[in-house]
Amino acid sequence: MPNRVSRGALRSVVILCAFAVTFDGYDLVVYGTTVPSLLAAWHIGPAQAGTIGSYALIGMLIGALLVGTVTDLIGRRRILVLCMVWFSVCTALCALAPNPEVFGLLRFVAGIGLGGLMPTAAALVVEYAPAGKHNITYVLMQSGYAVGGILASALAISVIPSLSWQTMYLIGAAPVLAVPFALRWLPESLEYLVLRGRTDEAVTLAARLGVEVPVISLSEKRNWLSALRELAAPGYRLGTILLWLASFSSLLMVYGMNTWLPQIMRQADFPLGSALSFLLVFNVGSIIGSAIGGRAADIVGSKPVVAVSFLLAVVSIALLAVRPSTVVIYILSGVAGYGTIGTTNLINVFVTRYYPPTSRATGIGWSLGVGRLGAILGPVLGGLVLASGASYVWNFYLFAAVAVIGLVATGLVPVTRRQPVAIQLRERTS
Repeated sequence: MPNRVSRGALRSVVILCAFAVTFDGYDLVVYGTTVPSLLAAWHIGPAQAGTIGSYALIGMLIGALLVGTVTDLIGRRRILVLCMVWFSVCTALCALAPNPEVFGLLRFVAGIGLGGLMPTAAALVVEYAPAGKHNITYVLMQSGYAVGGILASALAISVIPSLSWQTMYLIGAAPVLAVPFALRWLPESLEYLVLRGRTDEAVTLAARLGVEVPVISLSEKRNWLSALRELAAPGYRLGTILLWLASFSSLLMVYGMNTWLPQIMRQADFPLGSALSFLLVFNVGSIIGSAIGGRAADIVGSKPVVAVSFLLAVVSIALLAVRPSTVVIYILSGVAGYGTIGTTNLINVFVTRYYPPTSRATGIGWSLGVGRLGAILGPVLGGLVLASGASYVWNFYLFAAVAVIGLVATGLVPVTRRQPVAIQLRERTS
């Protein structure tokens, strides 16, 4: 267990990363809450709205794939701060967009910063998490993602009718307020410092935080390309592909459901307020479920818990298609929130812990990057189904089928794998 100083360092990392991730989650849901308004304001159809929704996700794909390379050059702390500023400014500018084309471009650019944020925060939190508590620590941080979704859903109910949809995007600029605190309190990655040969800085930082210094021999040091090659090495290859598929499936559900759930429920004849409240419960359910799932994963392992989470997504989303009572819809929405967003949270820990520190940022970056392909398809497929004139229930069947794919992929991830590069730990000098 870490001592008092290291717990303080952990709190700083978790709180600051959670705040940043909160507005990643806010950005995920804010578009879904404003889609009905955009359809009316710009006279666009569901298919075009779904395409616009995918622009930010294309940016996230690029950001996630680049983050491993850029992080290796300038460090995880600087990348996190840069991403916070980047997506905050671009999100605020969306409020000033005069037409769908400019709006879509700004969403794309903002997505680059959002895409780099998640894997960087994941790598930092998992690095500083206490032994045996990686899942629950990560889930606590990642719960900010769902909090952001709840914030967007709750604000939209009153802000959009009383002010405007543009106000929702202005609120999305709030992360810049945390930049001074991040620069002051967020520590750099010790793994990054050691891998870059900045051992003296690592020792000084570790002494201040009261933690241990990872010691990596010169033969074990890797650049971003060698880290990428390690993902495809024989001991990791199959697991890498299957984890990418699981991430693809979970993010397709997350972005598809968050983008279209309000509009789907509108088609089911629910008023806007009720439709948005289902989205709110969807995100609340992900927080509660993630906390339970994170603790369970620390006890029994990530693989079985992720598999059960996918199974819950299959059942809950499929049952939404039968149009049960309103009370049951709320319950199923909460369970579906855990089965989608909660599953994604747990997959991220699974992936981050699957690889050694030398390829940790690259591993989670590429997993999320490939997963973003699913995130891009989610809003597009949902929009195409609605635009086709088919019943709204087919969207639920579609997302349930995707959950089945994720369930199978998770079940096939190898239990045993090549042992990671040995990382010795050295106690800090007094």
